[in-house]
Amino acid sequence: MTIEQNIGRFYINGAWVDPSAGVSFADVINPATEESVARVALGSQADAITAIAAARAAFPGFSAWSAADRLALLGRISDVYKSRMDEIAEAISTEMGAPLAMAKSDQAWSGLGHIEATMTALENFAFEEQRATTLIVHEAIGVAGLITPWNWPMNQIACKVAPALAAGCTVVLKPSEIAPLSSILFAEILHEAGVPAGVFNLVNGDGPGVGQMLSSHPDIDIVSFTGSTRAGILVAKSAADTVKRVAQELGGKSPNIILADADFATAVSSGVEACFGNSGQSCDAPTRMLVPRGRHEEALAIAKQTAEKLVTGDPRDPNTNLGPVISQVQYDKIQALIASGIQDGATLVTGGRDRPDGLAHGYYVKPTVFGGVTPDMRIAREEIFGPVLAIMPYDTEEQAVEIANDTVYGLAAYVQSGELEHARRIARQLRAGQVHINSPDWDLFAPFGGYKQSGNGREYADWGMRDYLETKALIGHG
Repeated sequence: MTIEQNIGRFYINGAWVDPSAGVSFADVINPATEESVARVALGSQADAITAIAAARAAFPGFSAWSAADRLALLGRISDVYKSRMDEIAEAISTEMGAPLAMAKSDQAWSGLGHIEATMTALENFAFEEQRATTLIVHEAIGVAGLITPWNWPMNQIACKVAPALAAGCTVVLKPSEIAPLSSILFAEILHEAGVPAGVFNLVNGDGPGVGQMLSSHPDIDIVSFTGSTRAGILVAKSAADTVKRVAQELGGKSPNIILADADFATAVSSGVEACFGNSGQSCDAPTRMLVPRGRHEEALAIAKQTAEKLVTGDPRDPNTNLGPVISQVQYDKIQALIASGIQDGATLVTGGRDRPDGLAHGYYVKPTVFGGVTPDMRIAREEIFGPVLAIMPYDTEEQAVEIANDTVYGLAAYVQSGELEHARRIARQLRAGQVHINSPDWDLFAPFGGYKQSGNGREYADWGMRDYLETKALIGHG
């Protein structure tokens, strides 16, 4: 099978099947060219129900597998995944515009990283624990409905599917209809690895169709959603009637506090690059940079120099740092927020409205830095999801913490300091699910998830497995 054959089909009960009669199709747009590269079927509620039934039928058998057997299955998935890394990177670059080198080194790699991290977690996970005469048993919750986004497509698919399978759950996946190509490859990988029929199912579609059915159907025991806070609220409301577990990884407006004793040039420069990575389309991007007021102008100069060195352009050009944003809708939203920053009186340091010079088509956004941003401005409060950085001055560290926490979100936060203990003290005061101290490496074993309107539940490795497990007490067992 090749991806070309399967783009218009769904993977249900161990086979590629045609969608039900009357479904519509949607163009998959390459954001670098604004041209259609494929047409994907948008599943109906009937298609979702068929997939749910397959997952429900497969659950009793698969949940009875030993941990060793599930570990061996993940190992086979990992082996096949490695053999298709180049294809995965190509698909991701095409569907969401990531520079091809980054699509392989970060985007495609992240999927493999999550599978391997989950394997390590499964090897060491205690599914049973004796407490006095009570045996505590952790067992698979049931059928998992997984709804994943377009911005890190393989990262979010793997960090949900791998822990769900490790826990013994069966799965129905609805990837983003905007970027479905890599998910079709993922289904092919699982099929080749020998995942039993019904254990993993893929139905493409939109939120009102397939997504709503996954969140409301009584045979779905947990729905795990990654996306906007607005959509996450709808998922939770839809799930409420069946009292199913809901795990959500939602929006962010992450602060990056640069303390006075930090290596200022390095901290500001790395903060700009972290904000603009993936063209600013990461929910945990450090989009609010807080700097001492007395060094605000210095920070603007460093940020301007860093931003203007970044090359925005063709994802296939090896010199490109930033590709386009995902869609016309997203491009227009970002442009409106840049305009609001100017209108609200922020200092436009570099970038601004419209496409970068020399790019006549594609959803390209100028890497944009604002200075003198105050907490009341829209660019300080709303998630922009593009390469736009807001630099905010503070007078005291107490004020910096107050500004950092003054948001409805709490997914991530960042602290830069020349003294580790100093950074640790500030980090403990920040209300966020992850706090990054002095630009550490990506940790696939750290729990990922947010406070407040950034969601609930945690993903990655054993933390992800816990969301897919129920806890049973066998009292008197011992």
